[in-house]
Amino acid sequence: MVESINGPRSLNIVHLYPREMNIYGDHGNLLTLIRRMQWRGIEAVVHEHHAGNPFPMQADIILGGGGQDSGQAIIQQDLPLIRQPLCELIEAGVPALLVCGAYQLFGNYFKTSTGAIIEGLGIFDLHTVGCENRLIGNIVTHSDVFGEIIGYENHSGKTYLGKDALPLAHVISGAGNNGEDKTEGIHHRNALGTYLHGPLLPKNPQIADHLISCALGNRYGSDALLPLEPLDDELAFQARRIAKNRPR
Repeated sequence: MVESINGPRSLNIVHLYPREMNIYGDHGNLLTLIRRMQWRGIEAVVHEHHAGNPFPMQADIILGGGGQDSGQAIIQQDLPLIRQPLCELIEAGVPALLVCGAYQLFGNYFKTSTGAIIEGLGIFDLHTVGCENRLIGNIVTHSDVFGEIIGYENHSGKTYLGKDALPLAHVISGAGNNGEDKTEGIHHRNALGTYLHGPLLPKNPQIADHLISCALGNRYGSDALLPLEPLDDELAFQARRIAKNRPR
């Protein structure tokens, strides 16, 4: 594979804990990236990271999904071991999408409904507090960067951003981070954290293309930041229209 914008291109996708963190269809985010890359002639090389294994540093895009408490318990011992490479990559501008449980664990800490404290990675300036009632249903948000973002949320944690942290979007309909301040997710450098399942990327291809574009720029230089070749996203637009009109 010749690493040149004039020849075949490839991108490495690191998928964090695909067995434990893959509920509500989050694996569809990986499939969407692979397809949208393939349709443009870009090879997608997927590296799965499992607990206990060395972290694959050849990361152009990082993905993490949501998981049940049992799944999160498995990875909590491994996450601190890979904190340094994850932090270095994200601070260097590697694009990432962290959904629900992964989003929470990238924060400072999670305080459970029983008062127990689960330490996070501290990569995102946020903390999460467990609550008795679940925040669940279809959600519509707006981002100055990505426009309208549509998804589905199902979480019992309420997440609060630090004072200088930037939300991914603001809530139009739904709960978002906590059901109180109308924020949803976080946008830190090229990393995105969110509660939106669905999965997110098939219904929001503009975010998928943003991750791909950032990765190409990092890997191949500024000349690769030309607009990506447009794709026929009519099916995605139809899915968005249906999801937007569904009740919570």
